[in-house]
Amino acid sequence: MTGAAQPDDVAAAMASLDRRAFLPPDQHAHAHEDRPLPIGLGQTCSQPATVAAMLRLLDVRPGARVLDVGAGSGWTTAILARLVGPHGSVLGVELEPELADRAARSLAGCGTPWAQVLPAQPGVLGWPRPGGYDRILCSASPSALPDALVDQLADGGRLVIPVGEEMWLVVRDGDRVRRSTHGRYRFVPLRGRPGGT
Repeated sequence: MTGAAQPDDVAAAMASLDRRAFLPPDQHAHAHEDRPLPIGLGQTCSQPATVAAMLRLLDVRPGARVLDVGAGSGWTTAILARLVGPHGSVLGVELEPELADRAARSLAGCGTPWAQVLPAQPGVLGWPRPGGYDRILCSASPSALPDALVDQLADGGRLVIPVGEEMWLVVRDGDRVRRSTHGRYRFVPLRGRPGGT
């Protein structure tokens, strides 16, 4: 990673994208409302204020390698792509293949070829890669912190995930893992295998 995130980076990244482009046509009129919006198959596009809080907690730096679990509409993946810039990479994974396909098409119009959305691998939570990820964002709520995602963090990496109804920040420091909670939120459940998508 290079450089440091600035306080207004998240706001600027969110302002540079039209949320409407990531929503079904029947939700376009609500794109600027600060609330979660349905995108089909029981999933939602998260409330903008919640996304902003999560991204500030994640502290994404230019050049970072980022995993976006539960990419949904692809909106958060696109915001993350703006934050990491062309020297970084963002991989969004989505359990529902139909949503993953829609998200990939929406993302393709953003001019950020260093970001992509793929359907989740069967039975796999996240997307393991050598060296892990600098940042992991999870936009669905498990009942307990999934070890599988913690294991995919690089040294110094940060994971932001709602566990139950609490927002957790998990920081990896070598073999040590530090956890802290940051407010209460409601998210769709993290589905699939126990503790995973």
